[in-house]
Amino acid sequence: MKVIFTQDVKGKGKKGEVKDVPVGYAQNFLIKHNYAVEATAGNMKQLEQQNKRQEEIKQQEIDDAKALADKLKSLEVEISAKTGEGGKLFGSVSTKQITQALQKQHDIKVDKRKMDLPNGIHSLGYTNVPIKLHNKVSGTLKVHVVEE
Repeated sequence: MKVIFTQDVKGKGKKGEVKDVPVGYAQNFLIKHNYAVEATAGNMKQLEQQNKRQEEIKQQEIDDAKALADKLKSLEVEISAKTGEGGKLFGSVSTKQITQALQKQHDIKVDKRKMDLPNGIHSLGYTNVPIKLHNKVSGTLKVHVVEE
């Protein structure tokens, strides 16, 4: 019997998969516990429409990420920090400070964990900070650290 899995079933199939399983297993376990539905023509058409909607949503997320990457490319975030002799910073500028400044100055919210800045910024001047906006899209933000 062909069934469409509505949930992941360990060892049998993942959500959205169409598989051939024994009739008794399908009727007595999968369908009874709402893990799967029978693969009728109507259910197959519904599955295709669901997949098409999910693809559209994924494409929209990618387009939004690309638009944000283009917007970030033209922006500059200015952060003031305390410095010692020779323009050295006391401590460093962290991703948390960058996200807060971006939120305050340009009203754009970006998760600090998406920024690729493992050690922070330790000097005055301009620094390009790479930001991973999506699996396929990354952008760059220009950060200007000035003396306080």
